[in-house]
Amino acid sequence: MRAIRRRADASQRELARWAGVHHGTVGRIEAGVLTPSIALLRRIIAVAGFQLAVVDGSGRVLTPMRDSDDTRDGAGRRYPSHLDTILDPEPGEWWADVYGLARPPETFYRNRAVRDAMRRRSQWEVRVAKYRNVPPPPRVVRPQW
Repeated sequence: MRAIRRRADASQRELARWAGVHHGTVGRIEAGVLTPSIALLRRIIAVAGFQLAVVDGSGRVLTPMRDSDDTRDGAGRRYPSHLDTILDPEPGEWWADVYGLARPPETFYRNRAVRDAMRRRSQWEVRVAKYRNVPPPPRVVRPQW
């Protein structure tokens, strides 16, 4: 909070007034006595011209996922964001194929190890320049459920 105020060249009272909060709120946040909600923190830093961002361990900004019509099921619900969606699955890509059940229009890879291995292989194949001198990850054999 102090760094934000310094960059905005604002006192606690000025920053609080701009954000529409009591000046004591800014002081308590700076002192570590008050942990602000995300909404309050966004409001305070926005008046100083900043915004929140989520970064990974390497400092890369995590961008929001795009939401399009093909990322929703027939009832309009979003697919689980942590699973790789398989639209129009091939035989063997759905866990219930072995039971002879009707194949749905979409399914997911639920096995985390398989998903992670597939992502590593895909990144290696797509980001050629980055992985030019890196040996390829093993090919992923999809399990037959």
